[in-house]
Amino acid sequence: MGLSTIGDRIGFIGAGQMARALARAWISYGLLSPENCRAFDPLPDALTHFENQTAGQGCDFPTLVNHSDILILAVKPQNVPSVLASLSERISQNHLVISIAAGVTLQQLTEGLKGSGSGTGTGPFRLARVMPNTPCLVGCSASGYTMGVGALPEDGEVVQKLFAAVGKAFLLPEHLLDAVTGLSGSGPAYVYVMIEALADGGVRMGLPRDVSLTLAAQTVLGASRMVLETGQHPAVLKDVVASPAGTTIAGLHALEKGGLRAALMDAVCAATLRAKELGQKGSS
Repeated sequence: MGLSTIGDRIGFIGAGQMARALARAWISYGLLSPENCRAFDPLPDALTHFENQTAGQGCDFPTLVNHSDILILAVKPQNVPSVLASLSERISQNHLVISIAAGVTLQQLTEGLKGSGSGTGTGPFRLARVMPNTPCLVGCSASGYTMGVGALPEDGEVVQKLFAAVGKAFLLPEHLLDAVTGLSGSGPAYVYVMIEALADGGVRMGLPRDVSLTLAAQTVLGASRMVLETGQHPAVLKDVVASPAGTTIAGLHALEKGGLRAALMDAVCAATLRAKELGQKGSS
């Protein structure tokens, strides 16, 4: 199972925005065919949206499991235990389970799949845990992932191929996924605040609101592409813009006085620590 063709069957447990975005992207890149794409969700409207946006099929839970090689666990963290309990009755070693549920550890996934011991969930399970972020919706996700001890070597290749198709994906030890959550998982919200603040600054200086917002967002987009495509350190690119006694260095001085750099670092640290707390609560 290497996704060299579109023969692999993928089932989404949960048909929300992230599931729909992933399915659309994988279908568009030829990694998945609509006839091999299924989803289960207890909400009929979610399944309707999934079918309309992906041309995949909505189905019941047993059908999904029986007709999927790869299962994407795309439900809210609080719903994971009940889903795992149901899945434990049907999972086999032919299934690769990829969880994108925030804060749910590989150990928690394994314990949940073992269930009561009366089903087929005896392990070792082929598991992967992925932390994508919401820019997945536009094909610009930044993801970290880790593989379970029962995963096959080719499973890692599959996960890399799937999530690299919607952005950047990095294999990491599981203990670093909380930092991924704090940086790229929560990071879009930090950037939205920055864009909003830049736009407000433009409005304060007289720019029309719509023009100011577009200028701010496009500036962030362009600066991000410069970092990724040139490979140069942000400090080098910053210095190119900041000419002596010019406008940019005056603005940078204001940012330093306002503590922007430290505030962003603190935001990543705070979100990372909160992710650790949530994971510990889930395992207690």
